[in-house]
Amino acid sequence: MKKSALHIARAAYQPKLPLGLRGNVSVKEGAPTESVADQEEIKKLFPNTYGLPLVEFVPSEEKKEYPAINVGIILSGGQAPGGHNVICGIFDELKKQNPANKLYGFLMGPGGLVDHDYKELTADIIDEYRNTGGFDMIGSGRTKLEKTEQYESGLKIIRELDIKALIIIGGDDSNTNACVLAEYYAAQNAGVQVIGCPKTIDGDLKNEQIETSFGFDTACKTYAEVIGNIQRDANSARKYWHFIKLMGRSASHIALECALQTQPNVTIISEEVEEKNMSLDDIVEYIAGIVAKRAAAGNNFGTILIPEGLIEFVPAIKKLIAELNDLLAVKKNEVEGLSIAELRTWLSKNLAADNAATFLSLPEAVGNQLALDRDPHGNVQVSLIETEKLLSEMVGEKLATWKKEGKYVGKFAPLHHFFGYEGRCAAPSNYDADYCYALGASAGQLIANGKTGYMAIVKNTTAPAAEWVAGGVPITMMLNMERRHGEMKPVIKKALVRLDGAPFKEFAANRETWAEQTAYVYPGPIQYFGPTEVCDQCTVTLRLEQGK
Repeated sequence: MKKSALHIARAAYQPKLPLGLRGNVSVKEGAPTESVADQEEIKKLFPNTYGLPLVEFVPSEEKKEYPAINVGIILSGGQAPGGHNVICGIFDELKKQNPANKLYGFLMGPGGLVDHDYKELTADIIDEYRNTGGFDMIGSGRTKLEKTEQYESGLKIIRELDIKALIIIGGDDSNTNACVLAEYYAAQNAGVQVIGCPKTIDGDLKNEQIETSFGFDTACKTYAEVIGNIQRDANSARKYWHFIKLMGRSASHIALECALQTQPNVTIISEEVEEKNMSLDDIVEYIAGIVAKRAAAGNNFGTILIPEGLIEFVPAIKKLIAELNDLLAVKKNEVEGLSIAELRTWLSKNLAADNAATFLSLPEAVGNQLALDRDPHGNVQVSLIETEKLLSEMVGEKLATWKKEGKYVGKFAPLHHFFGYEGRCAAPSNYDADYCYALGASAGQLIANGKTGYMAIVKNTTAPAAEWVAGGVPITMMLNMERRHGEMKPVIKKALVRLDGAPFKEFAANRETWAEQTAYVYPGPIQYFGPTEVCDQCTVTLRLEQGK
């Protein structure tokens, strides 16, 4: 592998660990836990892994002896900066416990476990990937582990390799899979531990125990840099309105964080749209009003941030999608093989009257996308819906009407951007490099202490790394029952933007000023070397949530 100068320099960076993971480690256990909702149903589904205590790792004077074990690891779902450092943290922790320990990587996600596709991860391989972005060390995939034959196929190679523990690095759906797998192996007395790690750039895998999912910090800094560049260009050319869609399938955390970092003229927050029962036309009117105000002041330019999942939060469309999900799941055989025109006709006859009206009122391209294939988790593939173009077109039409009525006297020239994949494999920031390495070491300690059905966690990350608190949370604690593919299933509850939370309140207090004034901030690129206040900062979101 040819290395850039940055790659060479970053390879030498030694991630910082919490004091609780630096030397000898002992375990402090808390009280038994329960799920966030639907306690009886979750307990019934997970009798062997429900009610486990929270775990914290603290420094110890006692040096423990650990027997040699083999561990397997899986990267699941979309890429997120820092995944390689999780693997490096696991590898280093395992070798610290016992040099005879071995780590196996299953290739291209959970499918590698089912298909017995793997490689042993040696020091030579690990050292190539320290502090690098991407998941290319072993690849990732979206295979769902939900069938007994998959569990048994995985168990076959696990026994062949004498693997005693499996670590699944992923988002909410992947960690739900980890929980289901942990329960299955426990029920079978298979002697295989399963541990999860919280990954997603979307930022929606967080709660009282998980401060942030890894990759969110780096992705937001990457997007904020490019948004800042565009804003500087907009302020230089003074003739374009930039509609910027940002990745984040179900929640607006990325859009909110990037807004706090860059101060654009308009940011739409999906959760607020839903709370205020806004229609698409309400959103368009809001954006057009700001464009008109800026035009009246001689500013025919600006930036608008749009969350990827916005369309799902418009209440009428959300209601439509819910019925579409159930209808297409239940009537799968009926609709299979239909052309898009035939499917549209079928839906207009089979949807409830109000949902059919909403479906037919949407631009054809948007309606078609809502009706087409779901992702492996049953979700509408919102990244394929060009919401930024839809909104700019509708804003343009609204402004043209206002111009005829004498309410608007400016020029409107929109440009479109979608920032998604650009941020998923960036070289991790110092925060994510440290955080991920500590998560890996925590996962290694959870294994060493015989835990299963846990997710590795690291808290207090607004403080210096030495003061971070590492441990584990039972995954069942985060579960609730939700409808998926027409059935009620246990899943980890997604964390959406809280409108009563400090980050949104900070944004809401400033957005009117940012709308009318050109108050742009230009964050610049991620800094890896230099003073702590420049290099090691967490997100604005986390700082505000922690009151720091």
